[in-house]
Amino acid sequence: MERANLAEFMQLVQNPVRLIFLNFLSGLARGFGIAIGLTIIASLFLLFLTRVASLNLPIIGKFVAELVRIVNQQLQIYKLN
Repeated sequence: MERANLAEFMQLVQNPVRLIFLNFLSGLARGFGIAIGLTIIASLFLLFLTRVASLNLPIIGKFVAELVRIVNQQLQIYKLN
């Protein structure tokens, strides 16, 4: 079993085009997985945040108001430039 794996590895190392192609495919799959996973986590976080915001808690309201204020300030700065 180990000899077969070693022989397969040696064939892979001796063919750099195949090695680069397989590394490219694995990187592509890893990037796609990260993108999908991050999208799911971000959507769950936003769902949670909207549910908490609908409770109209003063702490959350102040936090959201502060975020809106900061974003508006940044927009004004970029509009002036």
